[in-house]
Amino acid sequence: MTIQRPVTIVMIEDDDGHARLIEKNIRRAGVCNDIRHFASGTAAVEHLFNGESIEERPILVLLDLNLPDMSGTDILARIKADPRMRRAPVVVLTTTDDQREIQRCYDLGCNVYITKPVSYESFAQAIRQLGLFLSVMQIPEAP
Repeated sequence: MTIQRPVTIVMIEDDDGHARLIEKNIRRAGVCNDIRHFASGTAAVEHLFNGESIEERPILVLLDLNLPDMSGTDILARIKADPRMRRAPVVVLTTTDDQREIQRCYDLGCNVYITKPVSYESFAQAIRQLGLFLSVMQIPEAP
């Protein structure tokens, strides 16, 4: 990323294959930031809301909505309701393309909603494009 301060990418994705594909293609786009992968919503929430993580450095969240232990929309709502976290950009990466769910995520404060393409190559290409987008975006400081 072309950001002056280090930004941690928190990836909340229960599918290990998708997680590897996301990280590989973000790296191919030249993004070298620390990526912390969480396969469960519970582990991600514990990490995000412990005092050290919030104060640590700016974060960007890549969030799958379909998690086995909790809803991604619940995590999104919690992030955006917390005064220390609400400025953190949240990119929803999910297979759900239902218009009501997309609207709900934007209403809750997601910054970008990306539907994962079904084919491997289309998915890889979409993530490379996301990586290019991440490499130029500015991340706000925590309040």
